[in-house]
Amino acid sequence: QVQFVESGGGLVQSGGSLRLSCTASGSGFSIYRMGWYRQAPGKKRELVADITRGGNTNYADSVKGRFTISRDNAKNTVYLQMNSLKPEDTAVYYCNARSPYGDAVYDWGQGTQVTVSS
Repeated sequence: QVQFVESGGGLVQSGGSLRLSCTASGSGFSIYRMGWYRQAPGKKRELVADITRGGNTNYADSVKGRFTISRDNAKNTVYLQMNSLKPEDTAVYYCNARSPYGDAVYDWGQGTQVTVSS
């Protein structure tokens, strides 16, 4: 079993930046596509960005050009650089491994809160 610890969230003004980190314990991190997800109050959890073990990336349309996902397999860590933040980016952000079918592989961590003020 792999566990995730997300960090780096906080309160930031609109237009600001944050860098989130997610570190995985246990083995198996490097073999999976990794994803950053977010869940806003009253909404379903959604995929924000993902990255293959080789570094190919995909982004939700709402964050393209503003967010960048990266990973360091040696450190079992995936990052999300978030620039030009908007109030609608406010959510709890989570990471998880993605199966070939797109499902989350492991249990969810605690997440990290991102709040963007207008």
